[in-house]
Amino acid sequence: MLGHEISGTIVAFGEGTSTSLEVGDAVVGGFIMPCGTCRQCERGRDDMCVEFFAQNRLRGTLYDGTSRLAMPDGSFLAMYSMGGLAEYCVTPVTALTPAPVGVDLASACILGCAGLTSYGAVFRAGGVREGDRVAIVGAGGIGGAVIRMAVAAGASRIVAVDIAADKLAQALRLGATDAVDSSTTDAVAEVRHLTGGVDVAFEALGRPATFEQASRMLDDGGRMVAIGIADGQATASIEITPLVRRGYTIVGSYGGRTRQDLPEVVGIAERGGSTRRRW
Repeated sequence: MLGHEISGTIVAFGEGTSTSLEVGDAVVGGFIMPCGTCRQCERGRDDMCVEFFAQNRLRGTLYDGTSRLAMPDGSFLAMYSMGGLAEYCVTPVTALTPAPVGVDLASACILGCAGLTSYGAVFRAGGVREGDRVAIVGAGGIGGAVIRMAVAAGASRIVAVDIAADKLAQALRLGATDAVDSSTTDAVAEVRHLTGGVDVAFEALGRPATFEQASRMLDDGGRMVAIGIADGQATASIEITPLVRRGYTIVGSYGGRTRQDLPEVVGIAERGGSTRRRW
């Protein structure tokens, strides 16, 4: 059962649940559901929760080893995150935060994945600060969310790179300052021409070619954040000498830290896309 982006109203709590939330509260759920007790959660790395990947992602269960869903004949039905496309869903309270005030509840569901993923990429892995120049390779759903978070972070130049004209047009509406069509131009050369090299480049497709593109857009000391999930065991080539000589950093980012970051994402949505917080 799919459905990893949810918002909704709490109808019940499991026995012994400890939380400040109440029945009837409107909430948003993070797609990474931290167990709260594993070694990664204890050090604040909800995005690396051992139980989430071992139980939910590999087995399709919650943390007691069972699914709350079943096929009509009673056989096992796996849950992807909380299986939010079911009529009701069950999720750990560690994955929930109050829904944003003034935002349509149905629309707010994307905050738990697109919002949480882009927040983790921009503020955690990317460390984007006010005045930074950034490039986003892949201006689809996640790329668009990264653009909005880069705006919230105060980036001075936001370059969207894609091959689809409609996505590039949408990127400009979302706050990109520049749009580069990589089907008609050398994207690396154009980004470097526009910015002199970016402080942070984001790769949101998971393709070897675009991974390599993003790595070559960096200014000295720049950072590349890989967000896209690749097919199988795909690999990309990185030139060693520029990596060393120019002091580049390449970091992966799967998502934000649910308990700390999802409330921040909700706050940004409530403020219409602005934030005062800097990492």
